[in-house]
Amino acid sequence: MTLLLLLIIYLAFISLGLPDSLLGAAWPVMQQDLGVPLETAGLIFMTIASGTIVSSLASGKVLKRFGTGKVTFFSGLMTASALLGFYFSPSISWLVVCAVPLGLGAGAVDTALNNYVAVNYKAHHMSWLHSFWGVGATFGPIIMAKFIAGQNTWRTGYLAISGIQFGLAIIILCSIPLWVIVSKKSDITLNDHSEDITDIPVDENAKHVKPLKINGVKFAMLTFLFYCGVESTMGLWGSSFLVNVKNLPASVAAQWVSFYWGGLTIGRFITGFVTFKMSSRMLIRTGQIIALFGATLLLLPLPSILSLTGFILVGFGLAPIFPCMLHETPARFGKTHSQSIMGYQTALAYTGSTFIPPILGFLSSYTTIGIFPFFIVICIVMMLFNSEQLNSLLRKKVHASN
Repeated sequence: MTLLLLLIIYLAFISLGLPDSLLGAAWPVMQQDLGVPLETAGLIFMTIASGTIVSSLASGKVLKRFGTGKVTFFSGLMTASALLGFYFSPSISWLVVCAVPLGLGAGAVDTALNNYVAVNYKAHHMSWLHSFWGVGATFGPIIMAKFIAGQNTWRTGYLAISGIQFGLAIIILCSIPLWVIVSKKSDITLNDHSEDITDIPVDENAKHVKPLKINGVKFAMLTFLFYCGVESTMGLWGSSFLVNVKNLPASVAAQWVSFYWGGLTIGRFITGFVTFKMSSRMLIRTGQIIALFGATLLLLPLPSILSLTGFILVGFGLAPIFPCMLHETPARFGKTHSQSIMGYQTALAYTGSTFIPPILGFLSSYTTIGIFPFFIVICIVMMLFNSEQLNSLLRKKVHASN
């Protein structure tokens, strides 16, 4: 039963990933069809991410009341309904309205599944599960590109993804009794945290300490902020950059963005194996350096094919950062506070998704979308800075305890 539950969690992560990359891939066509300014995508994206922040912060109470299985089902159902709303939306106003349940559907289940896996499974499971999120994020633009290239509209692409989401929601609905049965078994805890704990002293009895007062938590949250800012900005504005600066057709640009998500997906799958040999901290740092190199390729005046290489490298570099940071949360800050801190980290992650891509949209409306690679480089540098500050604090904590 534990293997069947794990398979269902994989499906849930695919469900989470499918809608996340659709807007950026479809926006060059949507913008023309709706007759709105380029930066309007930032408004829709901000609405989606705002809903996710709200549901992430409320996830603790929701999960205690309804349980992970039911929350996962209703999240999938809400997401599928919102995507169906995108298909029927006659104007940009209705798209914004439908963006609200699309965001709300993601937050609580995201926090719940991430904390469940971080506490109960080893690091390679976290990376592989997030690679399945990448499977959804990769296939989203591919499906959309097929409909755009086939003389159909972006609306048909949203309809297709909505149908897939409804199918996944039905599977999760049928599995709800399984979540209840497995949760009662004491042998489902598969995690041996000795794999990833790096001798960082944690006072598990400090139950009255506020999570935000724990040393290093704020640096971790800022790392998530800039990570998701980079990931979302690449997905949302990458296609527009390729169309308007590199002069690629919209369908080709959407396919190239899918390669970015593909690099993210493959990278996370590989990371699952690398965790047996490398620490999470080293994987995070290495990924940030690779992503910075890929963004530099986009920055330089190089042939278009090297821009594709840059997109893939950024995705590949980002791959280990999010799952490794999540999995390190109980080890770094203690299981007592891990659920709360996980919620804060998720909220800051979606804050990055909410505000950083629209900032680029706002700036590009007054300049040009050509500033896209400069913006990405700055965000990656900020992510690396906060991550290294956190590592420095943790090293000092270890030395002080010896």
